[in-house]
Amino acid sequence: MDIIVTPKGPSQWVLVDLLGRSMGIVELAAPDEYRIIPGERVADSMRSMKHGPFATLDAALSQIEVFTRSTCRLAPAED
Repeated sequence: MDIIVTPKGPSQWVLVDLLGRSMGIVELAAPDEYRIIPGERVADSMRSMKHGPFATLDAALSQIEVFTRSTCRLAPAED
């Protein structure tokens, strides 16, 4: 399963699977403090993993990839 990561403002990234279902968000809560907020209908694996803090967005996305056996892909930039 792939997860599309779309920036929403300067400090939040929306997580959506390929079927358009919300997987949650990653937010920058403080400098170098990224947190994962799982969506309401995500798998138990995402609820049981560490949710932060992470020093980088990449570290947070890596955590998601390991626990969901997915690949996180950044959405193409909009013009």
